[in-house]
Amino acid sequence: MGMAAADLQFHVLAVDDSLIDRKLIERLFKISSCQVTTVDSGSKALEFLGLQEEHDEQNHPCVSPSNQQEVEINLIITDYCMPGMTGYDLLKKIKESASLRNIPVVIMSSENVPSRISRCLEEGAEEFFLKPVRLSDVNKLKPHMMKTKCKSPKQQQQQQEAEIIVTQDNQESIGTTYVVTSQQNQESIDTTYVVPSQENQDSDNIVQQQKSQDNKRKSIEENLSPDRTRQRLSSLTTV
Repeated sequence: MGMAAADLQFHVLAVDDSLIDRKLIERLFKISSCQVTTVDSGSKALEFLGLQEEHDEQNHPCVSPSNQQEVEINLIITDYCMPGMTGYDLLKKIKESASLRNIPVVIMSSENVPSRISRCLEEGAEEFFLKPVRLSDVNKLKPHMMKTKCKSPKQQQQQQEAEIIVTQDNQESIGTTYVVTSQQNQESIDTTYVVPSQENQDSDNIVQQQKSQDNKRKSIEENLSPDRTRQRLSSLTTV
């Protein structure tokens, strides 16, 4: 029973630079029987998720996988206004990661700015909450967390690879079906033309025989015509 309860528990990563807000979020999610991990910045959130910020030669930050052990996270809830990396920047980096993009992300803010809300939702955020977050808001997030339960990043990658293989197999089977059908159609067409042609030959032979008989009759009638008879009698008279 203990193992089953642990399997059904959700793990939430809460990101906020305010200690009071972090404590409030942690308390609300624990009331909903969730495990909660809190960090105070976007860079620490990326580090916890197995990503770390690095700088290239031109001092442009980028995100790359670290060697940290993978942790299953079912939801990320982050404040929008934070020093260094905002919640919107954190959202973009998560959605750009192949291994993390399927984790639901929720943005929260104390300021009701419609353009900010629209931008976060267009980037892939599941919800945008106004502070203070309430227990009713937390209850709305359970369906989003259910989508990722028992699906670690490795399992999600394996599922995507399996879907690609199945798609390729379906394409191959479709191609084979078309080949078999075309061969069957060709054989049926050939057979259809062969059978009527033999019958036509027999009917042609009968017609030709009738024509030959008619020709013979005509020749006999011509030989028995009055002109020919007169010529024969005239010759006999002369003799």
